[in-house]
Amino acid sequence: MTTTNMPVRLQRWNRPLLVLAAAMAVLTIATLAGLAADDRIVTGAPVWLKPFKFSVSFVLYAGTLAWMLTLLPRRSRLAEWSTVVIVAMSVAEMVVIAGQAARGQTSHYNQTSALNSVLWNVMAVAIMALFVAQIVIAVVVLRARIADRVAALGVRLGLGLSSLGMLAAVPMVLPTAAPGIDNIAGAHSVGTLDGGPGLPVLGWSTVGGDLRAGHFVGLHALQALPLLALLLARLGGRLAQRTQIGLLRIAGTAYGAVTVVLTWQALRGQPVVHPDALTLTALAVIVAATATAAGVYLSANRKAVTA
Repeated sequence: MTTTNMPVRLQRWNRPLLVLAAAMAVLTIATLAGLAADDRIVTGAPVWLKPFKFSVSFVLYAGTLAWMLTLLPRRSRLAEWSTVVIVAMSVAEMVVIAGQAARGQTSHYNQTSALNSVLWNVMAVAIMALFVAQIVIAVVVLRARIADRVAALGVRLGLGLSSLGMLAAVPMVLPTAAPGIDNIAGAHSVGTLDGGPGLPVLGWSTVGGDLRAGHFVGLHALQALPLLALLLARLGGRLAQRTQIGLLRIAGTAYGAVTVVLTWQALRGQPVVHPDALTLTALAVIVAATATAAGVYLSANRKAVTA
């Protein structure tokens, strides 16, 4: 993944996504100020914490997608229109989240009034439209002939696994997720109410399952897998390209498996910080299989170099 194989000239970066990233960076600063100045608590957390976390997430998301699109050998109108959808839906989602915070209301699953119900439905539609637009971009990238095979695989795995991370949030809005509180239509937690004891900043429940763990890990494959591809490419001649690709595939498989295990753990009402023997066994199998497969590829690479 070199500068000659993967030019990232500023003029090729997707401008709507860059504008979104810049706007979310400004919002991040504003929400930090809100955290410092506003001591209101909503669903067990500072009222501006959720807008802060989402604005940081959108900075990373928009910036990463803008970079990924520079890898395409030529412009794709379909991808560009999809980015417009992503930007519009991201803005709509953040307007609801920040607006509800300003009102001292929770944004997710809130149907406690006609206005709150409309705002939640707007956000739900925006999330679905964003997901579809990302799938379109993933298909465009999958079909494109990207010269750097390692970079291409990292980006494709990142897009695919982050889509899996989005799907990990689906159980939050199923009828079975309703916590039994009037006019609350879903929940992050399983086996306990949202807003209870949780991890600092992240807020993931420490007394019950929390679907945000698998959702979070899956989403950030968008950054993790391309970054791993970059690190592998930095090794240059020390690893054959086929070995880099093999290691990247192994890492992608392991990453997806961890996302699934974390979601499965949450669905069983188990706190992420207190895994039982079954969860630990599943994670141990993933680690062992990953280490074994990586060892085989590295061993084969050493033989090739020696030969």
